Amino acid sequence: MHRRRLVITVLAALLLSACGSDKSSGSAEEGKKGARKTVESYVDALNSRNADDLIEVGGVPDDSRARREAGRILADKGGRGLSITEIQIDLDMGPDAGSAKLTAKKKSGETTQDSFSVVRVDGTWHLTIFTDRPVPSGKATSSTE
Repeated sequence: MHRRRLVITVLAALLLSACGSDKSSGSAEEGKKGARKTVESYVDALNSRNADDLIEVGGVPDDSRARREAGRILADKGGRGLSITEIQIDLDMGPDAGSAKLTAKKKSGETTQDSFSVVRVDGTWHLTIFTDRPVPSGKATSSTE
């Protein structure tokens, strides 16, 4: 069920991105820099256990659903003293959408990796880290029956 919501979220973000692609600005390198800064902000939000910043990075409305999910993300990944060792950004779905791969070292010395979809909406980059989002109104859900 969570996988379905993630797919719906990513598809909605890509659709929004495609509809506004004429508004994209800058070169691919500028896009990668913006997406990289968003991944860095994500790590900062995790390290500081800051739900507000996590919600901002995710680009979701600040509602009770986002607060609950931010709490789960922070309980699972927050406060580990992450230091970034590598961020790889691929804008493989156009100038406003792609993927990011994060490699970081925990305070304990252990290496951790995470991958995200990145999307630029109205000039602001976001990570698709929130999966518990409602289906956009007017959109049918997919079924695996």
